[in-house]
Amino acid sequence: MAYPFPGMNPYLERSSLWPDVHIGLIRGIQLILAPTVAPKYYVAAEERTYITTVDPNSFVGRPDVAVIGPPTPVLAGVAAAPINGNALSVFVPVSDQIRERYLEIREHGTDRVITVVEVLSPSNKARGDGRRVYEEKRRTVFDSATSLIEIDLLRGGEPMASYPKTASNYRILVSRGWERPRSLLYPFNLPDPIPAIPVPLQKGEDEPRLALNDLLPRIYDEVRYDLRIDYAAPPPPPGLTGEQSVWLDGLLRESSLR
Repeated sequence: MAYPFPGMNPYLERSSLWPDVHIGLIRGIQLILAPTVAPKYYVAAEERTYITTVDPNSFVGRPDVAVIGPPTPVLAGVAAAPINGNALSVFVPVSDQIRERYLEIREHGTDRVITVVEVLSPSNKARGDGRRVYEEKRRTVFDSATSLIEIDLLRGGEPMASYPKTASNYRILVSRGWERPRSLLYPFNLPDPIPAIPVPLQKGEDEPRLALNDLLPRIYDEVRYDLRIDYAAPPPPPGLTGEQSVWLDGLLRESSLR
């Protein structure tokens, strides 16, 4: 099935689907950038891991979560059930090991980090350890000479700080290390194509372009995400404007998906 959206597909933001999409984006960006920055630079896939305590219901639809300790069956929305006498069957918070993948463009020969490429996850945009860990990493990059590309394709959660605040469904930040605090923000909304962005290397060097609007449909087709999406339902999370809902319904009907 052909990719039905001109830009971001909001159905890919579903909690059970996004971890898989995130991995595909990281791998796809790496494959695109590696030949364009070689031989002076290479692109390394990195991972940060931290442990946090979460509500058990948050495990539902999270296939890439590792539970530290004995597995606990969890059903979202299930009320406490009587067992014997006054005893109730309840759920308790468990430890959750979060793994977040990102990319680093490094200088060949020195391994010096030139540019960090982040694709945000829901844990980065929600209150808690995930946001705290990411914001610390973000501040470390901003206090260095390293450039940052921050790709936010999630409507839910609180956007990362930039000033002045800009309201949009999605956004991409390009922060060149030698231009900070001034950076480039590319805001866009559901009906818009995802803008192609420059990939900063070192000052004065040509910057390759990253076209996510070409990459995302390719991943969608190769992985057959259409088999995992119910286009008859509204996209998660809620919050589309009335105008956006009308636009989305018309688009899906034109594509015979509703």
